[in-house]
Amino acid sequence: MTDTASPDPTNLPLRVRDFYLGRQPVLDRNQALYGYELLFRDAGSGAEGGASASGASQAGIADKPGAGLSATAAVIAHTAQLGLARAIGDAACFLNVDADVLGSDIFAFLPRERTVLEIVPSVRPNDAVLARLAELAGHGFRFALDGVSDDGARLQRLLPLATFVKLDMRVIPTDTLSNLVTRLQGMGKKLVAEKVETRPVYENALDLGFDYFQGYYFARPSMLGGRKLSPSQLAVLDLLNLVCSDVDNADIERAIKRDVTLALNLLRLVNTPAVGARQRIESIGQALLVLGRRQLQRWLQIMLYAEPATRGHNQTPLLMLATTRARLMELLAQRLRPGQRTIAEIGFTVGIMSLMDVLFGIPMADIVEQIPVSDEIRSALVGRDGFFGELLKLAECLEQIDGNEYVLPALKQLAISGDDMVELEMSAFQWSDSVVRYAI
Repeated sequence: MTDTASPDPTNLPLRVRDFYLGRQPVLDRNQALYGYELLFRDAGSGAEGGASASGASQAGIADKPGAGLSATAAVIAHTAQLGLARAIGDAACFLNVDADVLGSDIFAFLPRERTVLEIVPSVRPNDAVLARLAELAGHGFRFALDGVSDDGARLQRLLPLATFVKLDMRVIPTDTLSNLVTRLQGMGKKLVAEKVETRPVYENALDLGFDYFQGYYFARPSMLGGRKLSPSQLAVLDLLNLVCSDVDNADIERAIKRDVTLALNLLRLVNTPAVGARQRIESIGQALLVLGRRQLQRWLQIMLYAEPATRGHNQTPLLMLATTRARLMELLAQRLRPGQRTIAEIGFTVGIMSLMDVLFGIPMADIVEQIPVSDEIRSALVGRDGFFGELLKLAECLEQIDGNEYVLPALKQLAISGDDMVELEMSAFQWSDSVVRYAI
């Protein structure tokens, strides 16, 4: 791909530079979803589009001259073809941009009311850059400043045009951070705490007054001791055990009807577009016939994550992550072992169960003792072993900003190109979004 982008993203030669897609949620102070930072890593060049471990860059913009424009142009080409809604739903989109990208004409294809252009640290605020930012702001785009570590000259020049400022909680000293927050809040800037990896860091950012939060803590919150399951979650677990025990449908139907919330949630889920029922399903008996045992097990697993979302927040990150991960693992298994339906179903089960230790606050080894699973699923969940363990490790690394070290060699080993990986992830995002809308 050349260093200048074509005005029409559908004409861009996508196979010249390969990349894969990830996304990390940006949450508000109630831990409700505000947006996603789309994470696009350069996977190296290759005429056949295969992922390479060489030339890997961190999430966002590559270090080579022109690589940022190349990667971002390819990203926008994909969103034009597949639809940005598949990647982010109704959320805001944070997209990394460097000086080459800012100087291009590729922004016309982005929904400006939902796009935040995240200015990476390599961008120097010279007169040309500032003029371009002002022009894009006039078209309705908003900006976030990334890599801010002090109150220096770069920040001073870029700050008037920025809506968001992202501060790295891992590297900024406490005193500097406190002073920066106070000053930026006084200027009306929206502050995003980055690299929020643990609960104490999150609580500190919350106390400081940050508006938004981003980090692996929200994708996989630390387990809290003493957590108790709600009555609805216990009912779902009991029902899961019934389904796995192969009892009659009449017994399952009676168990569902004993819990009104469970029955309503099941009817909502079975009527989602993701199920694909030809007509609206109005009764529990009908739902059981349409779904079958394996699908019923799937929706019950989803409802374990959906129940905590009744706290008044929508699209909780754990629910979205679990459904996205499960669907992605299902699609990967389908791609790698086509025609083996059971393999794809196991992939989904491993993905959806892989966050139950977080959900319940107990070790995974204890969970697989309580919920009947095969040895293959147990090995994947407890030790990340076997075929499904490898897929789970890949899915987990895709969710992290610093996931390149494992992901790129894994894609190469599995013979999955960056373009194919993007398409699988887009499909998983869209499926998860459609499920979550009805699950809460």
